[in-house]
Amino acid sequence: MSKNATFSMIGADVVITGDISASADLHIDGRVRGDINCLALVQGAASEMIGTITAQSAHVAGTVRGSIVVDSLVIQRSAHLIGDVHYETLTVEQGARVEGTFAKGGVELPATEVPVTPTAPTSPADAPLLLGTSETEDGIGR
Repeated sequence: MSKNATFSMIGADVVITGDISASADLHIDGRVRGDINCLALVQGAASEMIGTITAQSAHVAGTVRGSIVVDSLVIQRSAHLIGDVHYETLTVEQGARVEGTFAKGGVELPATEVPVTPTAPTSPADAPLLLGTSETEDGIGR
């Protein structure tokens, strides 16, 4: 948290459904279902967040289900993270549970590969050639 920045806190008894945008540092002990955009985020161990988190820095200690886009991220041992993370610097404490992908730098996601579905040959000439066999005129491999 910067020296002159304001600080907002969401208590453990608060449940928010909707996006949060703050130009200040944010400490969340409650539950949030929505995207969070702030300067710096501190999440309490009993907190649950569902949505995308965008911040310059974040200390995650509770449950997060969604993407995180930050410059600096600390995942504390009590954290359970389910989602993709884009970061510049990363610290993961031993014991933290993480399910997702990590990408250093930028938020550009890799191109999605399109699966190729094999098709059945339309004629014997299109069928794959098996090594070690030869076909005779009657179609029986020898």
